[in-house]
Amino acid sequence: MNEKHEKPQMRELGGSTHDLSRRSDSLTEVGSSQGIDPNNTKEASKLLANPLMNKSQEELFADVDEFVDRVGLSEHRELFYKAALVAQDRDNYERLDYLSEDDKEILRNEKRYKWRQTKTFYWQIFMCSMGAVVQGMPRKIVNGANLFYPDQFGIGGDSTKDTLLVGLVNSAPYICSALFSCWLTYPLNRWLGRRGAIFWSTLCAGLGCIWGALTNTWWHLFISRLFLGLGIGPKSSTVPVLAAEISPAAIRGAMAMQWQTWTAFGICLGTVSSLIFKNVPDKPHITGLNWRLMLGSACLPAILVCAQVYFTPESPRWLIGQNRHLKAWESLNKLRTTELSAAIDLYLTSKCIEMEEIVAEQSSRNRLVELFTIKRNLRAVRSSSIVMFAQQFCGINAIAYYSSVIFENAGTSVTTALLGSFGYGLINWVFSLPAFFTIDTFGRRSLLLFTLPFLSLFMFIAGSGFWISDQKGQLGMVVTGVYLFAAFYGPGLGPVPFTYSAECYPLQVRELGMGLATAVTWFWNAVNALFFPLQIRSWTSAGAFYWFGGWNAILFVLVLLFCPETKAYTLEELDDVFNMSTSRLMKYGLASPAYWFRRYVLRQNVHRTPLQDYNSSEDKDCPEIQHREKV
Repeated sequence: MNEKHEKPQMRELGGSTHDLSRRSDSLTEVGSSQGIDPNNTKEASKLLANPLMNKSQEELFADVDEFVDRVGLSEHRELFYKAALVAQDRDNYERLDYLSEDDKEILRNEKRYKWRQTKTFYWQIFMCSMGAVVQGMPRKIVNGANLFYPDQFGIGGDSTKDTLLVGLVNSAPYICSALFSCWLTYPLNRWLGRRGAIFWSTLCAGLGCIWGALTNTWWHLFISRLFLGLGIGPKSSTVPVLAAEISPAAIRGAMAMQWQTWTAFGICLGTVSSLIFKNVPDKPHITGLNWRLMLGSACLPAILVCAQVYFTPESPRWLIGQNRHLKAWESLNKLRTTELSAAIDLYLTSKCIEMEEIVAEQSSRNRLVELFTIKRNLRAVRSSSIVMFAQQFCGINAIAYYSSVIFENAGTSVTTALLGSFGYGLINWVFSLPAFFTIDTFGRRSLLLFTLPFLSLFMFIAGSGFWISDQKGQLGMVVTGVYLFAAFYGPGLGPVPFTYSAECYPLQVRELGMGLATAVTWFWNAVNALFFPLQIRSWTSAGAFYWFGGWNAILFVLVLLFCPETKAYTLEELDDVFNMSTSRLMKYGLASPAYWFRRYVLRQNVHRTPLQDYNSSEDKDCPEIQHREKV
């Protein structure tokens, strides 16, 4: 294909002439050239979401010429002309005369067959899923080990000191994650890339599991689990981000939620390991071989991840951010089914990142400061912190770490307690699978708002079971409450928080934002692991369950008011969502119950203004709920 050729007749799409390729231009100049007021937050956010808006076809092609010459893709010039036209307004490609019928059929098939992706894409998602198994398995294995190591290490008594020491050992990885390793996410990603960060954090996690199996004192086990935490923090931050960055918008939620689905599988697998090894007898010079094998077995999925991570593509968005466009092009061609789709993603993402860099260059603040001083970023921090806090304070990991103890308190044997824990882990995993289809259909926020009331209800039911004097009745009610809780956790607070947090931050602060989000979740995870045994001892099991039941009711209100929906947006378009004012978002949330009542209880044929239109019509007298027109 010739690098220079005659372009078709240009058709004005609006806006005045401006060469966006001048990367030293300021946001003010770019915005003014396209009829955008950069001082208007909503309009500036639209420009950041799609810098191609309002550009004429002539301007667009001139920008493509500069782009392909600069990044070394001039042999694909005509392909990028098409990509730029589609990227400018992806929903209206049918009107583009420059596209052939075959090109349009490619774009139609993207919508018709959203699950039709490359083998490499699904292989990388599998690798990310195995990284989640590495996360979940050590979390549950310590549940079984809790039945054995405290007595061997002399901390198995009923005193407050012994109770806190057991909690301290169990919470050690999450203390390390919250206070230290989560903050390694940014430098590891910056220096090593997404794959490098995953490799080294997974390696630390695997070695930490082996180390824990070789310890002979509680404090030595505590240190080994601190080392395990070096792997948990960066990996839990990076894997969901990688999954989100390589995924098309239509299935991004389903792919990013694989983190929690396979974390739940790892939890289930950890219980299986506990059951397999619980009756292993001691050998000469080896005391506690059963719990040592439990802890050590968690290194197996880590080996699997480390062996394959460098055979999968690097994140195209990360490569573009490093100005490695040719490598990003190679990566996208492995991840996308057609060159046209790869070109669209490469060009639009490059333009959005260029615009973000322009904004960053105009700011004298560093990225950590920007995380808390720019309102768009601060709203993302607030929303991700709420959902990450919710994932822990709904009570799930208090059960995950101590379900065997809980079932023992309800009058079961060790074997029955472990089988009960296995049932809990299996339900948690199985019921996370429906979110694979619902998270991009109903949305992240909707799943949380639907499931949180049930989580509150079943926590109260499980807690009330401990008041039953009959042992079988007590066990039945506790198990019912815990299992139903796990069933509603699976499609809601299980997959949503990490998916939501991985996509709500702009690229410039994504690693820092995700590091903060995971620090929040692991901090409260550590608090639960440390103090839940003391809560049971001081408040009784019923009181501890009531505590979390009350928090689930509070969390419903927080999500309703402060967490906007993120489904179906590209990562760049979410800038517009999080530029929505807090007061307007709260008003939208407060209006939701009235809409639900009219639509689902009274069965009225009403329509609600979508959030994105609600945002853009802040200054208009537009009713939030309207009756649908009769057809």
